[in-house]
Amino acid sequence: MNLTRSPASANDTGTREAAKPFRILTVGLACVLQAACTVGPDYREPPPVDTGDGWSLPVVTGSGMEDYAKWWSTLGDPTLDYLVDAALAENLDLYMAAARIEEARAVRDGVAGARAPVVEANASVNRRRQSANGSLPIASIPGMERTQTIHDVGFDAAWELDLFGGNRRALEGANARLHAAGIEAEGVRMRIVAEVARTWFTAVGAGDEVRALEAAVEAQRHSLQLVQLRHAAGDASLAEVDAVQARVAAAEASLPDIRARERAAGLALAVLLGEPPERGLALLKDAAGLPVLTGIPVGERADVLRRRPDVLVAERQLAAATADIGVAMAELFPKLSISVGGGFQALDAGDLFNSDSGRFGILPLISWRVFDGGRVRAEIRAREAAQWKAALAYEQAVLAALADAEKAMGDYRFGLISLERHQASLEASQRSYDHAARRYAAGTITMVELLAAQRQLHEAQAAVTRAHTSAAVQLGALYKALGGGWDVS
Repeated sequence: MNLTRSPASANDTGTREAAKPFRILTVGLACVLQAACTVGPDYREPPPVDTGDGWSLPVVTGSGMEDYAKWWSTLGDPTLDYLVDAALAENLDLYMAAARIEEARAVRDGVAGARAPVVEANASVNRRRQSANGSLPIASIPGMERTQTIHDVGFDAAWELDLFGGNRRALEGANARLHAAGIEAEGVRMRIVAEVARTWFTAVGAGDEVRALEAAVEAQRHSLQLVQLRHAAGDASLAEVDAVQARVAAAEASLPDIRARERAAGLALAVLLGEPPERGLALLKDAAGLPVLTGIPVGERADVLRRRPDVLVAERQLAAATADIGVAMAELFPKLSISVGGGFQALDAGDLFNSDSGRFGILPLISWRVFDGGRVRAEIRAREAAQWKAALAYEQAVLAALADAEKAMGDYRFGLISLERHQASLEASQRSYDHAARRYAAGTITMVELLAAQRQLHEAQAAVTRAHTSAAVQLGALYKALGGGWDVS
């Protein structure tokens, strides 16, 4: 590009050359003030983690995410719906999580407030008497009185310009920690839902098992009575009586443990609902039975990681740790602060707000930590190490989440298989009992043999109940492992 310029005089050229360094300094300072660079690494996304090639077990891979937020409502148990709603409304852990959110929000607001100027208003009346023999020769100054009353009204403002982004990085970190606190609260919600479901399934299953075993015990008592009658008539040996009596005692001995399990679950339910423990016992009267269990859509591994609160919290903590590096690095650079003060000052209160009583001052100040024994750089290294640790914690959270999901899927899958086989055993026991009942009616077997078939049937029912309870508990654990129980959107 060709530019046509008019010739300049030597005097003008010298003036421009002399002013050149000042222009460079002025332009550089203006660029710094306007651009205000931000030091430290920018956080964009977490480091990649090898999540493998997919699930190790065959699963239903449909998304089905609309059922994850309120998965318990798909089981058709109104009592469980009530318990979960009550726990989410009154559970004390949720209140504590809400308090942690408020604490993080207050910290974030405090960090945000540090970016704004601080303005203080002041007013004073100072009555003082000065020494006539002091450094100020008041006695020799005409019109100067030793005793004075000074009236002063004004303001002071101070503002530190965030030239290198230390405050901006601090706000980034505070926002990330606030977000993490919110996700942690949702994680508490998820755990409460899973715990309520687990405790409720345990209580319902224990109640069903007690009733099945009580029926089996009753059948065995009847068998014992018949054997005792046969022994009295000389048709049965004492060994047969003792054998039946041992089976009755063993069956009766198992009942207290199951009743204690049912009671403990009821007490735990009340605590989850934020109520005194004994009130949970009344809830057991409304049990409608264990839910029907089927396979559930799991989705891909990436879907699980997007739903897991612990993984999301670890990612937010990594973002906060990254921002902390910029906060530490900003201490390496100069700081520019501006202090402004003004107001009115007068000896006579009537002259306080006259124009001649006004005062004003402005003080720009540049400070730079030139030497500090390496403390700033040590702090930077510490923040970088903390970021590295947060990155490792994120990777560990991802792998632990996948392992948790794999275990829960395996437990539930094999729990369903166990339930299916126990149900097959129950069906066979039912057919055996029906056959025995027909033979007894035909007079081909004795009552003792019929009662033995009945006892076997009741024991099979109790085994099905135990397997059903275990699978239902595993279902709750699976939904928790998959990140169900809170609205990920």
